[in-house]
Amino acid sequence: MTTPTVKDTALAPAALALGDDALVLSHRLGEWAGNAPVLEEEVALANIALDLLGQARMLLSMVGDEDELAFLREERAFRNLQLVEQPNGDFAHTIARQLYFSVYQHLLHTQLADGDGPFAALAAKAVKETAYHRDHAEQWTLRLGDGTEVSHDRMQQAANALWRYTGEMFQPVEGLDIDWTALQTAWLEQIEDVLRRATLSVPEGPRTGAWSAGAGRQGLHTEPFGRMLAEMQHLHRSHPGASW
Repeated sequence: MTTPTVKDTALAPAALALGDDALVLSHRLGEWAGNAPVLEEEVALANIALDLLGQARMLLSMVGDEDELAFLREERAFRNLQLVEQPNGDFAHTIARQLYFSVYQHLLHTQLADGDGPFAALAAKAVKETAYHRDHAEQWTLRLGDGTEVSHDRMQQAANALWRYTGEMFQPVEGLDIDWTALQTAWLEQIEDVLRRATLSVPEGPRTGAWSAGAGRQGLHTEPFGRMLAEMQHLHRSHPGASW
């Protein structure tokens, strides 16, 4: 599939935002390598991370050089959602983050795939991947939520802790022709259904932070992101121009 170029167009902010979402979450999931609770999950999370990395590479290459964008930008130049940069925490925390984001991403790519813009072809491929990501997160939410007392409590705590970062997903992104209200309504319906089937309570409280200037889409990130970025960019910055 030939990657279209949107550099210096009105679509560039959208490609950058979606690419950064996929890149950052891919890196977070990669941190589970060698640390997942069971071998099967280590492979599953690695596969999801690779899917997201493939999406990130295509989206970033629509804007410029993918390596330069990934490894040479400063923290404030990234446009990813604050949700995807949150640390893995325990396994329940990772699953809650996956549930919230994968349901959103699947709904988003479904809308994009139905369009005729430069994102349609990528979205048509990604919607199949994100359907698996969503199902994986949903099944683990059900297992943990309706499992032991300990797993239930951990899953509830994780769902509550990440709820505050979900509102940002539905703020309009420049360059995307999306029905954001319909997207949010469908997301809430799906999330509430999964949580209830998992015997979990739908979190209460606001779904946005208190930053009046915006959040990740405006380049404002949470403290853990800086540490993650330093680790992700260390090798490339330490050996500029190196080839393998």
